[in-house]
Amino acid sequence: MTSDFVWHMEDVLDLYGKPYDPKHPVICFDERPCQIIGDAVMPIPMKPGSPKKEHYEYIRNGTCCIFMAFEPLAGKRLVYVKKHRTKVDYADFMKNIAEQYPNAESIRLVQDNLNTHTAGSFYVALPPDEAFELAKKFEFHFTPKKGSWLNMAEIELSALSKQCLDRRIETMEKLAVEVDSWEKERNSAKATVRWRFDKSDARKKLQRHYFNLQN
Repeated sequence: MTSDFVWHMEDVLDLYGKPYDPKHPVICFDERPCQIIGDAVMPIPMKPGSPKKEHYEYIRNGTCCIFMAFEPLAGKRLVYVKKHRTKVDYADFMKNIAEQYPNAESIRLVQDNLNTHTAGSFYVALPPDEAFELAKKFEFHFTPKKGSWLNMAEIELSALSKQCLDRRIETMEKLAVEVDSWEKERNSAKATVRWRFDKSDARKKLQRHYFNLQN
């Protein structure tokens, strides 16, 4: 564990310890690739006393990317299915996030260090004036390298995988419909993550690593 890891970890943990503030919402962002898979043989539907039967062969219809923004203190998430994960796609999603919080003074964004995850991406997708104004809406907080477990959006993506992506979905359009339905259900229930690991816990449980940094 490096001093840089500790700094980014404590920065994120400090952010998670702050009370709910609608003027400065804390949003966790992450993305994941997703395969689009269809059936090579028509499955046999489920019927009383017999489960649905699927053939082991399948058709791979390409891949797409799922973008997740999660506000844990509000139990709210925004999920998009996109064909790619380019700088333009990132900028477009960030613009959509900003539009969800028109009254926020700043959006505190927790994300990893992927090369597209910078305000510089805004200038690839938008005119300079618009890109600059969008960049001012965000306050970037980065998880440390190999520290993606600190991003609560990863937990939401795991829930999405288990509750929605646990079956074959043959087109990107159908996937988008299924994901949208999952998002609305989770938002309606205000489902959230109860984060219980703070700076004090880190300094206690990782005491040996802190000591090594000072010696």
